[in-house]
Amino acid sequence: MSESNPTPLHPSIVALVSLAANIAANHPKQGLCQVDKLKEYGVAKEQIDTVIEIARHIRDEAAQALDATFDEAYAQGSQPARPRIKADPFANIAVVEGGACCTPTKSGQSCC
Repeated sequence: MSESNPTPLHPSIVALVSLAANIAANHPKQGLCQVDKLKEYGVAKEQIDTVIEIARHIRDEAAQALDATFDEAYAQGSQPARPRIKADPFANIAVVEGGACCTPTKSGQSCC
């Protein structure tokens, strides 16, 4: 495998990632097109359900964190500080010190 020509991802993996991103981002189309593609590729319903659960969990955690930041700023009568975006998008991945980077979903699925 050369660096300039990486092995492409299987279409089912692309569809799973796209489904998760659509759900986590609250996209209006909700990833329903990807669900149809995944069914065509023969991906098990249980695997699709797991991806949906993890994506919703991450979306809900993000919403709760934003709500908490808003509520704190509102209580103090100020606006929350805007995050500075660095050139490297991977430099902005949140890391929680002293614990796991995420919590498991209700069924115990890891989102990390």
